[in-house]
Amino acid sequence: MTPPVLQTDRLTLRAPVMADYPAYAAFLGSARSVHMGGPFNDFGAWALFCHDVGSWALFGVGGLMVDLSRTGETVGNVGINQGPLFPEPELGWFLYAGQTDQCYATEAAASLRDWAFAHVGLSTLVSYMDPSNAASARVAQRLGAVLDPVAPRQKGDEADLVYRHTWGSA
Repeated sequence: MTPPVLQTDRLTLRAPVMADYPAYAAFLGSARSVHMGGPFNDFGAWALFCHDVGSWALFGVGGLMVDLSRTGETVGNVGINQGPLFPEPELGWFLYAGQTDQCYATEAAASLRDWAFAHVGLSTLVSYMDPSNAASARVAQRLGAVLDPVAPRQKGDEADLVYRHTWGSA
């Protein structure tokens, strides 16, 4: 599937391109990626970037870059992760340094979630979260997701919190 271009009031969500990789890799190599299992070396960052891109062809969902519509500045990433490492399709997000506290993650994740429910036929998504990641928990809660204590966890991340998003929950 060709990745969609999604528009919100302030954001444009679009497919990653090679020019996005340096900033993406810098984020994943930084301490800010600790809640995602990072910091990652170049191999790990490249693998995650390729996962975001390749998942569109394999699963019909994947990662999108988050741009400010007014300026074109890329402020982060939102994606639906699927495949053998994920017990269920996962809605995830991250923002680059200096881009938090403006609700970009909530706005981007809501747009991709709603698109997936309407166009992919998904009726539920989960967000796996390190228990110490209070900022992402607040995003999930703003999206209307609720904790699901019985949801399966990713292997090796059994302590993660799992927030469940359901069609019409927001």
